[in-house]
Amino acid sequence: MADVRAECLTEGEAVADWIYILNPHRDTLDGEPSDKETMRRLAEEEPELELWLSRRNRMIQGDRIWFFFTHPESAVAAVAEVDDEPRRDPEDPDIPYLVAVTLLAEATKALYRDPVSREELGLGQVRSVQKVKPEALPALLARTGL
Repeated sequence: MADVRAECLTEGEAVADWIYILNPHRDTLDGEPSDKETMRRLAEEEPELELWLSRRNRMIQGDRIWFFFTHPESAVAAVAEVDDEPRRDPEDPDIPYLVAVTLLAEATKALYRDPVSREELGLGQVRSVQKVKPEALPALLARTGL
């Protein structure tokens, strides 16, 4: 992981942190509920995921995605690392972009036990994917030990 980040930084592209909004009442992960319990289990058993994106964003390999769950409490309770840049799905034109990520097991377990609340993040209106505010990053990193 550190090698990828160093490589990206030397090429002039800084890695970024993203918030990915999941509504457990509406969103699913391969047919399973998108709640923090499912994400914790997947982090341990099947950490590699493909996520749907409505637009490409400027994600690069090594970026982090912090999963913000809208219910039952509004909080970040899982984290993953981007494996590859977002790409179009040639088999499904209804899905604009897919991004491959790997859930970080220990960091996700830490967030599961002690999520970062909406208030701590300073989130206003939330979109499906947005960059983490610089002032929110220290709380996320401290909670996970990253």
